[in-house]
Amino acid sequence: MHASLKHVALAGVVLATLSACGGSGSSSNFFPFLPSAPPPAPAPPPAPATPGSIDVKLIAFNDLHGNLEPPKLSITAPAAGGGTVPVPAGGAAYLASAVASLKAKNENNAVVSAGDMTGASPLVSALFLDESTIEAVNAMKIDFNAVGNHEFDKGQTELLRMKNGGCAKNTALEPCRVNKAFPGANFGFLAANTVKTDGNTLFPATGMKSFTKDGATVKVAFIGMTLKGTPNIVTPAGVAGLSFKDEADTANALIPQLKAQGADAIVVVIHEGGTTTVGYNDKSCAGLSGDILPILNKLDAAVDVVISGHTHRSYVCDYGKTNPAKPFLLTSAGQYGTLLTDINLTIDTRTRKVTAKAADNVIVQGEAFTSGANTVALTDQYPVFGKNQEVAALISQYLAIAGPLVQRVVGSLTATATRTQVASKESALGNLIADAQLAATSPAGKGAAQIAFMNPGGVRADLAPAQDGSVTYGQIFAVQPFGNSLVVKTMTGAQIKAVLEQQFNSGSNTVAAPKVLLPSRGLTYSYSASAPGGARISNMALNGTAIDPAANYRVTMNSFLATGGDNFTGFNQGTDTLGGDQDVDALEAYIKANSPLAPPATDRITVLP
Repeated sequence: MHASLKHVALAGVVLATLSACGGSGSSSNFFPFLPSAPPPAPAPPPAPATPGSIDVKLIAFNDLHGNLEPPKLSITAPAAGGGTVPVPAGGAAYLASAVASLKAKNENNAVVSAGDMTGASPLVSALFLDESTIEAVNAMKIDFNAVGNHEFDKGQTELLRMKNGGCAKNTALEPCRVNKAFPGANFGFLAANTVKTDGNTLFPATGMKSFTKDGATVKVAFIGMTLKGTPNIVTPAGVAGLSFKDEADTANALIPQLKAQGADAIVVVIHEGGTTTVGYNDKSCAGLSGDILPILNKLDAAVDVVISGHTHRSYVCDYGKTNPAKPFLLTSAGQYGTLLTDINLTIDTRTRKVTAKAADNVIVQGEAFTSGANTVALTDQYPVFGKNQEVAALISQYLAIAGPLVQRVVGSLTATATRTQVASKESALGNLIADAQLAATSPAGKGAAQIAFMNPGGVRADLAPAQDGSVTYGQIFAVQPFGNSLVVKTMTGAQIKAVLEQQFNSGSNTVAAPKVLLPSRGLTYSYSASAPGGARISNMALNGTAIDPAANYRVTMNSFLATGGDNFTGFNQGTDTLGGDQDVDALEAYIKANSPLAPPATDRITVLP
């Protein structure tokens, strides 16, 4: 704003220049008694010229999932002499330094996250209800996070605590074990399409940030959303009373309001994404596919940038080359803080429009690591970021408390149990977890479980023993970080078959992309994906005896599945519910009791033509 200039009249007389009227003379001798007039005041300096444009930098990441320590992942990047080189990446202390490095290149910047900052986290975050991750990101001084589906893993009340702070206990784990005054997030949570029963959004729909240069100002508006399919992939109790609206319709309805508030650029930050068939920073964006496409094709062309996530893939796409009517810049920074997207916009201060936009995915290279027999070395072809000491100290504080638990040996395996799916979509580790859950819920006596199922999306890491075969609590926690409890229900054989049919025909579970439940030992069946709906499952047997559609069976599942998670609503039909241990405790007990344990075979499901 410009200060108003106040003119002060001279006290006494007003000087005037008079022309001759009925005689000769001038003002100087007409009023010989007046003193000489003071010299005129100097002219005010000219206002600075309004710049023709302002450059704005957006810095984005997504799907951090509480990966505070380096996740021992590398980015396959082009090598200077041809071919590729693995560049080690990730770690919150290095991520903080990378953010600061990009901020330093342009003071007109904003930092945003496209969701799943927390949830499905390693132990150093999950053990502390992700408070450690919120505190680490607080130190990075970001602006907004568009909440993702995993932020709802522990329910909306706990998610609100993540934002607002405090030590209210909303889960089985104790809050505030390290910081007795957990402050919550110092950045905005956005949830434009997450609507409560009263019609209000759970968090603000939008955020706005202004940028100034030489007296001119531009505004960038951010619309934050999660995928509308969130209720199908989180515990239903966690999103009870919430509805998730269509992403494109929500954004389009907000754009006129944001324009009326002076927004010169519109950025959609959305926890939904796609995949490509090219490298992390290949600008061709070849093979772009996925659930983000129908959203892009419905979005108003007034959107300038779409920052995406959810698929854990990295890409930079000029979507307008594919669809000229939708000239969006589409980006994603992969997963676990291994990449940052550096987005640069040029905004014309007269037309109030974005005239240029470009982006690069930057590898967050910090430290080398050893993977198997191969040492991944740092390379001078890509920048190396140092540790942010504030974040490093914070992580060390949490690790010191978690350390003894992380390193505690729980038993041994004869070989690595992997998440790798075979043709039937079974995995050795998924079957092992199902066996552990059956063992935990089948003590002798009435009501003991006979069958257990594990959802594949709940298996988050391979279980690789050390050279001596030992596995630690930290490892098994990484495999099952959600803190689900076990639930046993009575179900008929017909109801069990109906649940298995839902692997192919319920919500996002389709023939093209089925979610195949992992069965416990003793249960076998066949499926034909090409058979008609309702007739895909056959040959169901328990310990060699055919499943009787009318008979009752006691079935174990985790609390996520027990309320219809992953579209398996058939589990809601079960009766005589009995609660059980935490899933990670069941896995620990099973490995301990059976060490050295051989990973089970993947021969429980037969795929028919």
